[in-house]
Amino acid sequence: MGHTDWTDNKLFLLDAYALIFRAYFAFSRNPLINSKGQNVSAVSGFTTTLFELIQKEKPSHLAVVFDLGGSAEREAEFADYKAGRQETPEDILFAVPYIKDIIRAWHIPILEFEGYEADDIIGTIAKKKAAEGHVVYMVTPDKDYGQLVDKNIYIYKPARAGGDVEIMGVDEIKKHWEIESPLQVIDILGLMGDAVDNIPGIPKVGEVTAKKLIKEFGSMENIIANADKIKGKVGENVKQYAEQGLLSKRLATINLQVPIDVTDDELKVEAPDKEKLSAIFAELEFRTLGKRILGLDYSVNKSTTDDTPAPTSGGGQQDLFAGTPAAEETVAKGRNIHNTPHTYHVVQGDEALKKLAKELEGHKEFCFDTETTSLDYFSLDMVGMSFSVKEGEAYYVPCPDGFDETHKIVKHFKHLLESKSHVKIGQNVKFDMLVFRRYDVHVSLPLFDTMLAHYLVEPDLKHGMDYLSETYLGYTPVPIEDLIGKKGKNQGNMRDVALDKISEYAAEDADITLQLKHKIAPMVKHQEVEAVLEEIEHPLIGVLADMEYEGVKIDEGFLRDFSKTLETDMLKVRDEIYKMAGLEFNVDSPKQLADVLYGHLKLPFEGKKTSTGQLSTNEDALQALGKHHPIAEKILDYREVTKLKSTYVDALPLMINPKTGRVHSTFRQAVAATGRLSSDNPNLQNIPIRTIRGQEVRKAFVPRDENHILISADYSQIELRLVAELSGDENMFEAFEKKIDIHTATAAKVYGVAIADVTKEMRYKAKSVNFGIIYGQGAFGLAENIGVSRGEAKTIIENYFAQFPKIKQYM
Repeated sequence: MGHTDWTDNKLFLLDAYALIFRAYFAFSRNPLINSKGQNVSAVSGFTTTLFELIQKEKPSHLAVVFDLGGSAEREAEFADYKAGRQETPEDILFAVPYIKDIIRAWHIPILEFEGYEADDIIGTIAKKKAAEGHVVYMVTPDKDYGQLVDKNIYIYKPARAGGDVEIMGVDEIKKHWEIESPLQVIDILGLMGDAVDNIPGIPKVGEVTAKKLIKEFGSMENIIANADKIKGKVGENVKQYAEQGLLSKRLATINLQVPIDVTDDELKVEAPDKEKLSAIFAELEFRTLGKRILGLDYSVNKSTTDDTPAPTSGGGQQDLFAGTPAAEETVAKGRNIHNTPHTYHVVQGDEALKKLAKELEGHKEFCFDTETTSLDYFSLDMVGMSFSVKEGEAYYVPCPDGFDETHKIVKHFKHLLESKSHVKIGQNVKFDMLVFRRYDVHVSLPLFDTMLAHYLVEPDLKHGMDYLSETYLGYTPVPIEDLIGKKGKNQGNMRDVALDKISEYAAEDADITLQLKHKIAPMVKHQEVEAVLEEIEHPLIGVLADMEYEGVKIDEGFLRDFSKTLETDMLKVRDEIYKMAGLEFNVDSPKQLADVLYGHLKLPFEGKKTSTGQLSTNEDALQALGKHHPIAEKILDYREVTKLKSTYVDALPLMINPKTGRVHSTFRQAVAATGRLSSDNPNLQNIPIRTIRGQEVRKAFVPRDENHILISADYSQIELRLVAELSGDENMFEAFEKKIDIHTATAAKVYGVAIADVTKEMRYKAKSVNFGIIYGQGAFGLAENIGVSRGEAKTIIENYFAQFPKIKQYM
């Protein structure tokens, strides 16, 4: 990692709850639910982080640190310390015992001490062990730890999916906070306060102001002593809230005197108990993760892994997980085009093109890729294409400027790309399919798209070629920026790149994609998703390509008129806001709005502070204000109008392609982990419908002419029908058989009223319950989703299961 050569003295201290919450919320949109209905996101995420850290960093010493009862000292000094924190989600309370069992099975010590927080324990041990010769890494995303960073003490922020680990030493902390010493982090935190821990700080002092004050005066105490030199409201607040500032600094200071001791032997990394890990993973149904950690022969149907004996601890940590199938954990890194042998050919002239086509024809499968002047397939030109049939070898076919000449070159490969017997391999094949369509080539099945294949195997990770190459091949491809510069108005064009450079770049793409196919195809087979890939995802590529190519017509005149209507509405609502507030201000400025609401009107603040310490004016905060003042509803109304106007009404006409007169959205198969399609530029799946104004936007989508019509088609409650079929619940069957709206029927059952008496609000809540429960949502999540108390949400869920008992039994 570049910090030290003491590989036998690397101590990693993990902030358990910080990592657990981080893992849990990373999956908040698409939680991992097993067949028992248990949300295992936090357990899976934490375990993955722990495993990857051990594999990548090879620590010699390790401990996981938990909070136990909070900080007695801080609570004694400030009764409201952390008073604003919400209850821990049920799914995390469920996860922690399993996480502790996994840590114990790994033979890693769990450190906790009554009356002290994890940062106090980590700080005490870090300082002590660094003084004894260890290089200490504090594994946490928490900014507070910056104050502990020292010569041999670092913050280690684990990578998010597909990202990079961030390691912060003294220089990084000083640069980030613009300070002279990491200890000044305490002063900055004291000045800013912390909404999460309910540390008050000094009002009107956010991160920018805190940095500026510390740069000028050096410390909280010196700032207070020089308050007369600080102009404006900040200076007044420093004087008025001096004691509060000093208290905040004390609350933000990590205690380095925790009476805890742990020996190096206790911290030493050992081989895990594979049998215990196997049993836990089987109970939680960790199929993929179990195989990554315990080996390919692991199965959730087996409670032990006796046929894969755990290695002894005497041979170093490199052997702890020998045989794991995860390429990203075992592959050597650092390969690139400069240090990896390869043979890339430039193919030009009719005879050479015919020879290449014949070579490709002799193989059952080949990899192909295109280089173009832009990403707009109605105006782009092909700059070249590349092919590969053998790892380490590829061919680049340059195409001249001019459609007709390129068309002649492409014809040499038309029969191959349209062949029903050759497998065409590519990365994001849909784009290349649309490029070739410009040259009268219709790429056909069979296909193998490495992006889609990886999406099925690891839906929560990135699927771009660079990420896949680095992860599974340990190879960093040539960045496109090396050829045409960084994104922006000054970025160049592939047409202008010298042949020797573009040929290496393009041929490498085909070569690497072919190698990825050989890595990912066995994973697809092993996870038994071949049928999904071959029968659903690959055939869908052509369908989506057709949809993108056809596009949809937009009624520009209608949107122009509607934009004027919205402009009038916006000004009218803004004037009503001014009248209610008693003054004029910039309604679009969160800061000015906060000043008006919480300062001028003195409305109670019930939301969360922003990351800069400012009182929030987001939708949740405004809805909470609604019961205190009608201005909140007017502001929400104003925001609806402005967002509708800017995001849709004014933006959609700008997306019309000048050549077709239609809007061409991009449909992405490999984005949502649930398998749902994604749409962007524009997002056609997100056109508003819940409000009357929003519904008007949909009127702008029209048939292109009198020979075309628009058809709307949707499955009727497909997921709930599947639940009814799988569970065999008679009450749910009855609703479908009688053709009663399922959400209305659910509301009637849950609330104990007649179908005719179900209100719109009841139906909305029942709909949230129907979809939430089948995806494992608990009372905490449901309460957040429908805006009720946790107690009411719990009652709704209990009533739901009482009315649909077989669904509960099935889950």
